[in-house]
Amino acid sequence: MEITVRLLGAVLKVLRWILWPIFFIRSLRPTPALPPMKTDLLKESVTVLASKIRNGEVTSRQLVDACIERIKDINPLVNAVVEDRFKEAQEEANRVDDYIAANKNNLAIIAKEKPLLGVPCSVKESIGLKGLSQAVGCLPRKGTIASEDGDAVKELKKAGAIPLCVTNTPELCLCWESNNYITGCTKNPYNLHRTVGGSSGGEGAIIATGGSLFGVASDLAGSVRIPSMFNGVFGHKPSPGLVSLVGHYPEATNIEFEKYLAIGPMARHAEDLPLLLKVLAGERAKGLNLDKEVDLKNINVFYMEEAGYSLVAVQVSDEIKKILKDAVLHLKTTYGCYAGKAPFHELEDSVEISGSLFLGLKDIPDMLALSQKKNKHEMTLNKEAIKSFFGMSEFTYFALVFLALREYNLFIPKSRFEYYCKQNEELREKVLETLKDNGVFLYPTFPIPAYNHHEVYTVTSGVMYTMVCNTLGLPSTHVPLGLGKEGLPIGIQVIAGPNQDRLCFAVAKALEEKFGGWVPPPSS
Repeated sequence: MEITVRLLGAVLKVLRWILWPIFFIRSLRPTPALPPMKTDLLKESVTVLASKIRNGEVTSRQLVDACIERIKDINPLVNAVVEDRFKEAQEEANRVDDYIAANKNNLAIIAKEKPLLGVPCSVKESIGLKGLSQAVGCLPRKGTIASEDGDAVKELKKAGAIPLCVTNTPELCLCWESNNYITGCTKNPYNLHRTVGGSSGGEGAIIATGGSLFGVASDLAGSVRIPSMFNGVFGHKPSPGLVSLVGHYPEATNIEFEKYLAIGPMARHAEDLPLLLKVLAGERAKGLNLDKEVDLKNINVFYMEEAGYSLVAVQVSDEIKKILKDAVLHLKTTYGCYAGKAPFHELEDSVEISGSLFLGLKDIPDMLALSQKKNKHEMTLNKEAIKSFFGMSEFTYFALVFLALREYNLFIPKSRFEYYCKQNEELREKVLETLKDNGVFLYPTFPIPAYNHHEVYTVTSGVMYTMVCNTLGLPSTHVPLGLGKEGLPIGIQVIAGPNQDRLCFAVAKALEEKFGGWVPPPSS
């Protein structure tokens, strides 16, 4: 535990109390509901729809057109799309329909070789979709176009998926709210006054509303799972190294960065996750046994309702604690598996542990060096932060705050860095010994449901629940478990040992069957 870190937490908590009346008053404003979905096709799973396309029950063009129409209906309200390729997608869908019509006797081969044939999807802007924007919300990069598909997108296209658009992120993915100076702010479809999270917030919003059937996103410290929670969808951070990072921006040459950053799927239905990971991982999926059924009665379920009590931390809400315990009880009573408290008291220090490792990464791109206005040597972080506070900088305030935290190593003495690296390794060994190859760990994804726009500054420490999975190298799936008392999505994450992603998926599916999973946003 670091006193300076806890003092920072105390300052943020006091600030949150001070600002609470402002956020409360703003929350009283009416928020418009989304237009209703015009077809129930958009509510079905990717797995079901891919089969229907192959069997001629629906055409790819029908599905692509339905998604395009839905995006045009909802995007003016949620602002999730950065740039689209609708015309190209329609042309690709026509070719898919012609191909299927000419190969009706080869459907089994098509299902094996192109399991996503004709299915429309979306792509987080940072991953790279050839011909579309890859500015990643950074004003000096405005106009930057991806010259090639990222490897993950190549795998999706190889499997027959049809990308529709790239979706919004915070500047260079450096925030847990998707807001930037190019595309602006993405809004939560369950309450437009609330955030979609970040950095994959555009993906969360477009999938939750039915504009996209699934998406591909990236996660360095919760960037898939937090938006998945806030938007009520499933999101998976795979085991390290399963999905190629080639084509992602920002990038870094540091080997630790490649261990922590993961590209994974987001979808509305749990049954789609094994298929999507299998496609994204390509040859690397071998050995994961994603097609092998998991017998839940043989699983050991461990859980913690919170990392540990602290006066200065963001407290886990009662409704999330309750739904977590309900999930544990359901798994225990329905499947007869073992269930008990996890012995990971070290998670109380996960801010210091994970923060030290993340902020100590080397070769991270220097954001200030991207400036189109000044030479990097003419700029200082402090000056830009002050200018940004008044809207006078090229860079967003939170991205500069992140740079400041990195500059000062979260106020943790550099002499303590090796200590926390050792703490991380010891915790990893303990987790692996506990979970083995048949254990899962149920844990909050974020302490509270989607917070107000701009409230991210005061609740940032809540990411301690997700970022520890990245530094420990563990797969984790966010599981939506319905709506809370304010009508906002709530849920938990299911964590497993390295390369045991299928355990996460099996538990996610079991919980979806019990609690309902994704709930469509309210509509007029």
